[in-house]
Amino acid sequence: MRDLGAGFGYLLKGQRWMARHGRQYGFGLLPGLLTLVLYAAALVALAVWGEGAVTWATPFADDWSSPWQGLFRGFLTAVLFALGLLLAVLTFTAVTLLVGQPFYENLSELVDADVSPDGTAPRSDLPLWRELWISARDSSRVLVRAALWGVLLFALGFLPFVGQTAVPVLGFFVTGFFLTEELAAVALQRRGVELRARLALLRSRKTLVWGFGTPLGLAFLVPFVAVFLMPGAVAGATLLARDLLGEEDADDGSAPDGEPDMEDVTP
Repeated sequence: MRDLGAGFGYLLKGQRWMARHGRQYGFGLLPGLLTLVLYAAALVALAVWGEGAVTWATPFADDWSSPWQGLFRGFLTAVLFALGLLLAVLTFTAVTLLVGQPFYENLSELVDADVSPDGTAPRSDLPLWRELWISARDSSRVLVRAALWGVLLFALGFLPFVGQTAVPVLGFFVTGFFLTEELAAVALQRRGVELRARLALLRSRKTLVWGFGTPLGLAFLVPFVAVFLMPGAVAGATLLARDLLGEEDADDGSAPDGEPDMEDVTP
């Protein structure tokens, strides 16, 4: 339970860090806004043409009598949109991080340097194109794992009682875990921690990860909230990554008197 509270504390600390650095926060909104527009367009298209897609995919129900045909296809349409929404929540972070890779790398380094006792931050010696490739590759692997969990939870959702109670709760914990992995990957990848090692590291402190990622995943379900929380989530995940690796922080992780410029830290 202590780790659960600590994880939530890192989420709050990340938001407070961004509140003290208004310039970085303003830049951090741009990738999320762009990704939000793309996802909103996709979900609108799914809402408009989802029923037609379900009708096309279920020709065997054409001869069913009313109301069974409507109920069956209406249920499948609702499930299709719910899956699309879940996929949007799971992938929004990965896509936003990919779109805003240069900024979020700089932001994570600023947080590291801010809370480090010696004022330094680990840096990656890889070129930007290489970092983008690794990020895209690892994100796709994580999304495959998340999709498999999604299919499993969808199947379990048909179980009486359990499917309507325990499965949704489990789904939020799974979402929180993968959200945290994507966010912490910014700091951990910069330290040369590979995907398999990152997943093992996160599994070793699951309650810490759930305390950070599960409330964030719930917040991301509220329209537009993800855009405004994203910069602080990256900052908080950097602090969480330092905890996972056992790195020492300066007292209270307080910010320096002057606000650093983004140009002061380069990938």
